[in-house]
Amino acid sequence: MPVSVFDLDLPTLDLLDVPFDQAQSVMRDMASEHWIVRNPFGFTVLRYDDVAAVLRDKRWHNAAGALPQMMGITDPEFLARDRVSILSAEGEMHTRLRRLVAPAFSPRAADRLRPFMREVINSLVDPVAALGRADIVSDICEPYPIPIICELLGAPKSDWQLFSRLAEDVLRIFNGNVLEELPIIMKAQDELDAYTRELIAERRSKPADDLITALIAAEEAGDKLDTEELVMMVSAVIVGGTDTTRNQLGCSVALFAEHPDQWAMLVDRPELASRAVDETMRYFGAVRGTGRFASEEIEYRGIVFPAGTMLMPSLAVANRDDNVFADSGTFDITREPASQPHLTLGSGIHYCLGASLAKAELQEALPILAKRMPNLRIDGDITWKPSNVGIFGPQHLPVTFTPTN
Repeated sequence: MPVSVFDLDLPTLDLLDVPFDQAQSVMRDMASEHWIVRNPFGFTVLRYDDVAAVLRDKRWHNAAGALPQMMGITDPEFLARDRVSILSAEGEMHTRLRRLVAPAFSPRAADRLRPFMREVINSLVDPVAALGRADIVSDICEPYPIPIICELLGAPKSDWQLFSRLAEDVLRIFNGNVLEELPIIMKAQDELDAYTRELIAERRSKPADDLITALIAAEEAGDKLDTEELVMMVSAVIVGGTDTTRNQLGCSVALFAEHPDQWAMLVDRPELASRAVDETMRYFGAVRGTGRFASEEIEYRGIVFPAGTMLMPSLAVANRDDNVFADSGTFDITREPASQPHLTLGSGIHYCLGASLAKAELQEALPILAKRMPNLRIDGDITWKPSNVGIFGPQHLPVTFTPTN
């Protein structure tokens, strides 16, 4: 007889003020005994097969739309401007949006930007290479994605600084003090929307080889994106393609600093870049978890989840499941691909739309950093973002290395 999840005798996981490393250790220990535990908002799923099952079940809807309420935002003006995004859409609307825009986010589209990615990362390393020291976050990670996003969208170089400021302010929603910064966020959203509409209007009359032109042209059986949907997609690209890349690159470099043999191997064998990116995402992903809610009553593994039940699948813990990844606690960029992929980029219908772009950015950056920053080591204390932020990474990552040209 199925039993309600709320009637189960489960341990409670409350890690809001627990440091990242300690929290992950606690969760991995719990996973050895339980596939699901309680948390302050609902339940946390800990094992790979169960996390993947939730992500691939369309009845579990993305909880991104509930994020403002979970953050305590009650400002009616902010809540009123909430619009459907491809990041949170479900059902037929999500299927339609995904079908229309997917070709614009293909691996081939990302590959066209690889020479530019190399140009950007080298330009960021140039000022610090001869010094032999840097703060990886402020010198490399923070400025890296914006020029690439601008190039992707077709924003002119003269607008990069404006675009960077607007993106930074919009992304304050993930900073942990959103209530204090709400006026800044809303002002930036309005400015970015106005800027995007001008860019769209220009591309309608003067098409170019960029994402906005591709999205304007996207059509299937006469169906096209309207202007509001185009503006939404640009916002989704900024939210999905900026903070994630910055933080994942920071997490990856911090991880390599703890494994100097792997860093040196990346110099000698740059062809390992693809595996290195997947392994850093598996071992230390910037996106450690996600949120889902039951859109209807769901039965799984003999347990009933009433409509509205909140689940937090732990991607980070699932990525260390020994039943899927042999010797999962070892970081190894020569690791043979497992039968199933890591879950940092998600799974199912909400699998990261920009996965090809994100992987390309990291695949181009890491070998260049390894070559131009040999003998990398941590120089002082790493300052990490609060463990309760959605996208985790270092705030400051001071390093030293052998100076190069």
